[in-house]
Amino acid sequence: MSNATTAPGQTMAASTKYSQAASEAQIVKTKGALETNGFNVLIVDDLKQLHDEVIKLIPENSEVFTATSRTVDNAGLTEELNSDRYKSVRDMFMPFYGQPDKQNEMKRIGSASDYAIGSAHAITEDGHIMIASASGSQLPNYVYGAQHFILAVGSQKLVKDLDEAFDRLETYTFPLEDERAQEAYGAHSSINKVLIYRKEPQGRGTVIIIREPVGF
Repeated sequence: MSNATTAPGQTMAASTKYSQAASEAQIVKTKGALETNGFNVLIVDDLKQLHDEVIKLIPENSEVFTATSRTVDNAGLTEELNSDRYKSVRDMFMPFYGQPDKQNEMKRIGSASDYAIGSAHAITEDGHIMIASASGSQLPNYVYGAQHFILAVGSQKLVKDLDEAFDRLETYTFPLEDERAQEAYGAHSSINKVLIYRKEPQGRGTVIIIREPVGF
């Protein structure tokens, strides 16, 4: 996949296509497909309901890894799940950040938690989930390490198929994430690693679809 910025007018067209809330029929269809593929699925109306459902799912004192996610941030979950009510995985590994001799230990701590929470970049109508990353730091928990993971996904991220998922990622999500990365870190982002879920053992993964468009 190309990491180039979009051509003039492409982001505007993509925004119109990929920033709109999904129809109720598409939400229901996608929910059924995800459940067939082994995911637990909840549907909520807004970020307040998202917050409340996540807090119900994660017992206090659990080890929690919070992936970078504007949706999770805006629901107030990043701050709460890294509070003293939980065991913050980020608080465990961040003291080692920037210490080359501690990188392996940092990776081990950040790769297997009780719960991992973040978002996804697209979900297809046949129940496949796409998550892209520049560093890949959130992927070990999602793929295997976390005992449970939760993905909070605005309904505007529901797409027809994987072709449309890749198009959404490259023409809509990436330019916005690149802008965010420059503001936050002073560096460009890139699409280096892409995880596609097709199926998951029953009971491990929960997808929460938010009817209103949230995140990107």
